[in-house]
Amino acid sequence: MLAVAQDNELDRGAAKVASGDERFCALTRTAKPVDEMIRFVVGPQDEAVPDIKRKLPGRGLWITATHAAVAEAVRRNVFARGFKRAVRADAALADRTGELLGRAALDALAIAAKAGRVVTGFGKVEDATVQPDLAAVLAAADGAADGKRKIAAALRRSATERAGAVPIVGCFTSAQLDLALNRLNVVHAALLDGPVSETFLARTARFERYRAENPGETDRNHLEQSPVAAAEDERTA
Repeated sequence: MLAVAQDNELDRGAAKVASGDERFCALTRTAKPVDEMIRFVVGPQDEAVPDIKRKLPGRGLWITATHAAVAEAVRRNVFARGFKRAVRADAALADRTGELLGRAALDALAIAAKAGRVVTGFGKVEDATVQPDLAAVLAAADGAADGKRKIAAALRRSATERAGAVPIVGCFTSAQLDLALNRLNVVHAALLDGPVSETFLARTARFERYRAENPGETDRNHLEQSPVAAAEDERTA
């Protein structure tokens, strides 16, 4: 049986968590880095609310940032036990949390576009593959396979021009990219270096890690090539 969480396991975590960069997972009973966790607070209707940006008021309860962990926390009534009160957490909470993580990434992409760090269109993206400030390429999850192969080939040809591999982000649909970039029929885009671009890539990597642990998801589109390891800053998108 899961032990009841103690008061000092909310937010700061148990006393054994010495680092300010770690929190105590109420499900696994282990300390983990903040970037591998999701904070939850109690909403006005006594429901568990994902605090994706870690800014909502009130005491927070932390769960490992995977779909499987959040779903298991719901199943084992971890939220009510941790907050020591009746807290609603329905079976859809894990899916809603994933949607919020994806939305946070797309919000950051929108800001990057407004800052002039995104170019769209197959030809422009292909030209951008030789640019030294290229941070990533976006390919719509529902885009044609042939176009993705051509962009990947262009990246391989230009790989000698830069120090490391450029990630291909393929987890968002064309419709999602349209909304984020305020354009129509976006299938390919190039992301240029900059702090806002790093935020998008970090949030996307977090979203992908969360989705990768969803046993019910059969069509996964991960960050191809090397995942981005940059830590997410606390900018609000």
